[in-house]
Amino acid sequence: MGAVKTEITLVNIGDQNDANRGYIPPEQVRRVKVNAVVDTGAWTLVLNEKTRQKLGLQVEEPGEAIVAGGGKVPSGLTEPVRIHWQDRRTTCEAVFLPDEEDVLLGAIPLEGLDLMVHPRTQKVIGAHGDKVRIVVK
Repeated sequence: MGAVKTEITLVNIGDQNDANRGYIPPEQVRRVKVNAVVDTGAWTLVLNEKTRQKLGLQVEEPGEAIVAGGGKVPSGLTEPVRIHWQDRRTTCEAVFLPDEEDVLLGAIPLEGLDLMVHPRTQKVIGAHGDKVRIVVK
């Protein structure tokens, strides 16, 4: 079984808010389309340096992450990012790992988008079909 990937669009939510308020034109909102690795073991969205720079995101909480094998790498949390998948969207902070090759779509944004990986087909699908279902309790 190989890696499950899905196309998502990431949007700088600060830019989007500025455009909504008329401070910048909508075409200046930074966004990037990526083929993300769906990683249910990652707790949130994980961005690499290239993607972080394209979105113009600041690292708000720099630190270190412990990686497989016990090593440490520079990391941090970014400003919130809007994630679009087909007709769904959610917003979350991202973990920034500068040397990561792929963008990883983790558990929190998968839940926010009401998505899951189908166990047989290994494709990303709506957890509750074509309609988003948000359970609050």
